[in-house]
Amino acid sequence: MDESSGSFVAVRRLDQRGGCHSSPAEVVTGSTAWIGRGLSCVCAQRRESDARLSFDLTPSQEECLQRLQSRIEVTYDGSKKEHQEALRALWYAAYPGVELRGLVSEQWKEMGWQGKDPSTDFRGSSLLDCRGGGFISLENLLFFAKNYPKSFQDLLQKQEGDRAIWEYPFAVAGVNITFMLIQMLDLQAAKPRTLMGAIFLKLLLENERAFDLLYCVTFKLMDQQWLAMHASYMDFNSVMKATRRQLERELLLEDIQRIEDMPSYRLLTR
Repeated sequence: MDESSGSFVAVRRLDQRGGCHSSPAEVVTGSTAWIGRGLSCVCAQRRESDARLSFDLTPSQEECLQRLQSRIEVTYDGSKKEHQEALRALWYAAYPGVELRGLVSEQWKEMGWQGKDPSTDFRGSSLLDCRGGGFISLENLLFFAKNYPKSFQDLLQKQEGDRAIWEYPFAVAGVNITFMLIQMLDLQAAKPRTLMGAIFLKLLLENERAFDLLYCVTFKLMDQQWLAMHASYMDFNSVMKATRRQLERELLLEDIQRIEDMPSYRLLTR
């Protein structure tokens, strides 16, 4: 996904003390630099597309980020029992009472995978410019299905709004969302280098499932953007860019201390 243009200017309150559930400390952010406690800016370098920053982390902050990064690094391995069971769990969360005939089956197309073997989509594909999301993309879908089953089913079954004739495939869209969030938040870097990454780290410190929660919000927001733009299959990348811009705007709001504080979180129903 392309980097969004422009720099960000906002006043934020970021939690930088202690471990993953500490209380907020005040930080002032700007287009090229910001000052705070715990996360100290050691480098500010303006680029054409955004302001690149670098932040020092406390040991507890670094540990919290590394736990998420360790999930991101796991590739989907169809030979692992844990991965097989997660895929089966996704099927039965999506289609309760419908027997799954196999981990390789034409049934998977019903969920919006490209073919009868979902593992190929976890590794990336050309459909919708999809990049591989790894095992975490399966974890994200399963978290969504278990924690917000009403919203999950609404999106899976395309139950809301005036839908296009050519709809986006649900499962592959989910893999795209995982990849987009990893890129937007710069989560493969050793420490935050962007304002979005630094803001998200605060949310991650509040709740280690912040990435999964943000995924659910993003999926629901993406579908709302899809409907608002009267989009069809070939418009998917434009919808994703619009979704990313909206996420960035919401994360910059001063009162966002948790994912649940984001305006788009209200779109989710259990």
